[in-house]
Amino acid sequence: MATVKELLRAENDGTLSFGDYTLASKTKKDGFEFKGDLYKVKTFAEITKLEKNGMFVYESVPGSTVENFKETDTEVEFTVSAPEDVQFTLELEPESEYEVFIAGESAGKMGTNLSGKLSVSVELKADQSAAIKVVKC
Repeated sequence: MATVKELLRAENDGTLSFGDYTLASKTKKDGFEFKGDLYKVKTFAEITKLEKNGMFVYESVPGSTVENFKETDTEVEFTVSAPEDVQFTLELEPESEYEVFIAGESAGKMGTNLSGKLSVSVELKADQSAAIKVVKC
């Protein structure tokens, strides 16, 4: 079962890992500095949410664990695990098109809405994870 017991941590490869879906009650870690930005995570069995400098970055229902999260201007990459199917939402560029890859396979092109939100559902079983890559078209 993949979880980040520290709730939020910097990895040696320059990525972030966060979230612990095994927690029974909402737990948060605030003021985590990473590459000049301040991050906050709230996580437990029902939801996991990541903010950067007070702005929305990632949210999943139910809660999830995200490992090796890396974002650039044109793509977001990470591995997600959860106890069951999970839906996550990313904050990206508003009214833009992205191609979503799940476990190396294209899930198709999807557009963000006016606020830049992109929601993706991933079928998972307990103790299973999926590599996610979202690339701007």
